Amino acid sequence: MRIRSTAVAVAIAAAALTACSSTTDQGNSKPKTTASDLAQKQKDDAHATAGIPKEPTGAKRAELLRALAAANPDIVKYEDKAIDAARNQCSAINGGGQRLDWTASQRFTYRDVTTTEAQGKQINAALKGIGFCKV
Repeated sequence: MRIRSTAVAVAIAAAALTACSSTTDQGNSKPKTTASDLAQKQKDDAHATAGIPKEPTGAKRAELLRALAAANPDIVKYEDKAIDAARNQCSAINGGGQRLDWTASQRFTYRDVTTTEAQGKQINAALKGIGFCKV
């Protein structure tokens, strides 16, 4: 009987301590930074270091797609692919790459879309002209 009484007392004490510890510091807590927040920040920093701008949204995305379509209307048929290619082309532009027009023609040639070197030159001018590649 003594063992049962002792076990009940220990269980009640443990429950009380658990309840007390969970209520402390509730009003003073700040939002915690999660591991995924840190991973995203590291990813954003790495992209910025490589000269790759953030993925545009809203009006900036629409402006970029219009600028790309002016060079070659077919490349915006696959919008996400065009945005990715533009971001990667900025890496070459910002990094002082060689043969930028050829590189753009290769980056923007995919699936059933072919981009010429002359169109690549227009794409580079558009990316610089709208300030998209500024990181």
